[in-house]
Order: sequence, then structure tokens, then C-alpha cells
Amino acid sequence: MNERDARKRKAGIVVAANRLPVVLHREAEEVRLTPSSGGLVTAMHPVLGERGGTWIGWPGDTSGLSAAQVEEALHAVSEEQGFDLVPVMLSEELRQAYYDGFANATIWPLFHDLQGRCRFDESYYKGYAEANRRFAREIARRTDKGDFLWVHDYHLMSVAHQLRQRRVDLRTAFFLHIPFPASDIFLKLPWRRQLLRHLLDFDFLGFQTQRDRRNFLGCLVDLFPRFVISKVGAMHSVVREQHNTRIGVFPIGIDAAGFEALACKDAVREMEREIRESYAERRLFLGVDRLDYTKGIPQRLHAFERALERFPHLREKITLLQLVVPSREDVEGYAPLREEIERIVGHINGRFTSGNWIPVVLMVRSVSRERLVALYRSACTALITPLKDGMNLVCKEYCAVKTENDGVLILSEFAGAAAQLYKGALLVNPHDVEGMARGIEAAATMSSAEQERRMKLLRRNVVRHDIHWWVSGFLSAASGRGMRRKRDSAAFVAYPQLCDEEWL
Repeated sequence: MNERDARKRKAGIVVAANRLPVVLHREAEEVRLTPSSGGLVTAMHPVLGERGGTWIGWPGDTSGLSAAQVEEALHAVSEEQGFDLVPVMLSEELRQAYYDGFANATIWPLFHDLQGRCRFDESYYKGYAEANRRFAREIARRTDKGDFLWVHDYHLMSVAHQLRQRRVDLRTAFFLHIPFPASDIFLKLPWRRQLLRHLLDFDFLGFQTQRDRRNFLGCLVDLFPRFVISKVGAMHSVVREQHNTRIGVFPIGIDAAGFEALACKDAVREMEREIRESYAERRLFLGVDRLDYTKGIPQRLHAFERALERFPHLREKITLLQLVVPSREDVEGYAPLREEIERIVGHINGRFTSGNWIPVVLMVRSVSRERLVALYRSACTALITPLKDGMNLVCKEYCAVKTENDGVLILSEFAGAAAQLYKGALLVNPHDVEGMARGIEAAATMSSAEQERRMKLLRRNVVRHDIHWWVSGFLSAASGRGMRRKRDSAAFVAYPQLCDEEWL
């Protein structure tokens, strides 16, 4: 057994996610691998790199590549990274039913309270079940009894069920990165009982917020009233058919130290200087979102227009830079959303532009991490107003790089991060255009002292409850050791507007 295999067997950590931390694609006759981005990769990569282990996921578009070519390419990366990368091969037809279909045309809108956008198609669910079966097959092949399996997100909610069908004996945990809906919404799903039972086949479940866990337990009470639900300390447990599933709340964080270090780089500071010079006479408001109907971009734009209407003193004083990163462009409904955003921006600029002042600058593209940090640092206010979000890490990134404790965070009440950051942020209802307009005016006129007071609170929370805190806390709780929590921990206390229970 070589050193790398020894690390893997000692740690026994297996991560299963929809995607691998690298994306495979073919260029001419060569197989290329590019790193994946996102919070999950940031969180899990150092854990597996240090301890060894296995990451199982879809490798990307492998059309024209044989299974042997895929394995060979991933093996080379595995040797470099110190943990195994295992591909789950999916045909294009299956990927469309599983990913574009059930995951993103059914579960995604439903879990974000947008049931009117859902497509309840039996073929989608069958594709989802088959994809989860294939993930389970690879997991069964690559694990031993003593291993610990950590499954991530809504794409793989049936994996534990498929493993039990195969009689695979593993310790299993699942973390849901997106919200879990209330009972009256979840009950609209035709496969509601199946999914709840499949989630309870995991030994441990983690949610982003208390509200998500409360919604999940409420669905269990409505659909399975005979299941035994109890609470011990900060954890809930559900017993069915002699199987006990423990349930906890673990708000995900970011690599705060990494963002702070990036903010101090000379290249980033130079970009920041250029941006500030470009908007020298204006206060820069910043929106950063994937192109997604859950992010509330049209509502935010309408609120910005309303602020310019109601508060004429803001005209020619503030500019909104809205960065929209293309995403899931093949999924139905995303192209019309982009057209709507462009139409609203054109309307606002046509109505209010004067001299050299353009009220809204729209950028529809990806930017480098360095450029993003420079934008964060240049912005006087971040407008983070999703209709609903599991957590939303953009607002935490914004706070992490504000090392001078300046800037204002306007945050949706329905972002999971609001339960942590309510003391320093200006909370708004993204459905309330008038309320958001007042929030924009309040941010534009806030004193430096008040900005500093609020940002210190925000940064303290973001730095203290970073990605490493999240990983260690989840693994500790899932293994039964529990988490150390203080009664006054700002990471868990629910903000009073929307929740009536304390963490402990």
C-alpha cells in the first residue's frame, strides 16, 4: 500500500457531488482538465488534500472520450492532489433528464418557492433515480465498510436509498445547500413521499438554516405522522423502521482568510484604483449574481429605478453595476430572463441618463476572482436581494474583503445568510420595491461611523464562521462528537423578524 492509499484508508472520507472538482473537455486530440469553482470545491479540496479520500462526481462532457481516457486523465490529477477522483459516466440523454430536468426544472424552482416554474415530468424523475443509482454503484465499488460518505446537494437525495437497496453498509451524511420548502409547497411534488423516505435513509442530515430544518420536519409530520421525532440539545432525530437519522443546522461559510489575502495583492489594488477612478464622482452600488430567476434581479432593478424616482438627490450620485454571470443557459426560462433584465436596464438608462452619468451598468459575463474582489472593494454598497437562497456566499465575500470596515450590505430577508448577518446588514424584502428603494437611500446616505459599526459586526461573523469552521463542525457532528456552540453565537441565532426560536 503506497502512502497515498494509506492516507485514504486512514481517513475513509468519500465525497459525492454532482460534479468533480475538475471539468473534463477535449481540445483537438488532447484531454484537458480545468479546475471547478464554487464553495463546495473550496470547502472540500483542502480536507481531502490533507487527509486523503475520494471524490465521486460527473466529470463533464465526455463525448468522444472512452472510459479509459477519462480514468487515465483523472488518475494523473489524483496523484497530484492526493485524493482519488472517480467519474460517474452519464449519457447526454440521462444528463438532460436528471440534471436539466428533475434537478433544475423540478426541484430547484420548487425548493425556492417558485412552484409555478416547476415541470413535474415522470421521465425526469426516472432519470433522476437512474443517475442516483449510477452514483450509488460507483460509491459501492470504491468504498469499504469503515468509510464515511458525505453526499452534497439536491442532485443526489436518493443515493443513500440506492445504497441500501444494494445492502451497502456505510456511514452516510447529506448536506442540502439550497433551501428546503414549507410543507404546503413541498406537498405539490408528486414524488414527495419517496424523496422524504430517501433522505431518511441517510444517517445524518445537515441544513443551512433553522427554517430549512423546521420545514423538513414539518413535512415529515404531515406525511408520516407515525415517525418518532425527538430533540436532544441542538440536534433532532427521526426514527423509522429501526433506523435513526440525526438532523442538524450548519450554515456554510467562505474561505475568509483567502479572500482577505487576495484583497491585499498589488494586482487587485491596482484594479480597485482603476475602478474607483472610473466612478470617482459616484457611489458605486454592486450586484453580483448568476443568471437565475431566484436571484431577484428584475425586482432589484425596479427598486433602483424607484429610488431614483422617490429620492431625486440620488440622481447622478449613485450608479448600480450589475454583474450577471451566465449559468444553465440551456435550462428553459433563462434566456427570457436575460432579455427581461436587458430591457429593464435599457428603460432605466433611457429615462434617467444625463451628461456622463449612466444609472445602471450591466455586465453579462464571468470575471476573474481578482477582478471580482476589486469590484467588491470599490463598491460602497452591495445589493444582495435574492427571492430565496440557501445561504448566498457573495454577501460574505463582500464583507471579507472590506478590510477598512467601510461599505453597506443590503441583504434579502430570504437569503440563508440573513440569519447570521442581520445585525450588520440592512435587511429588505425583495418583493417590496418601495422598501428596497428606502434601503438604497439609507445606504447612500449612511454615515461613515455607522458603516464602520455595521461592517465590523459583519466581518467578525464571516471570519469566525468560515469554511473551515463549517467543515469541521459538520464532520464532528456527523461522527457523533457534536459541536461546541455558545448560546450567543451569531452564526445560529435567528433574526427576530422571521423566526421565533433561539438556537439553544
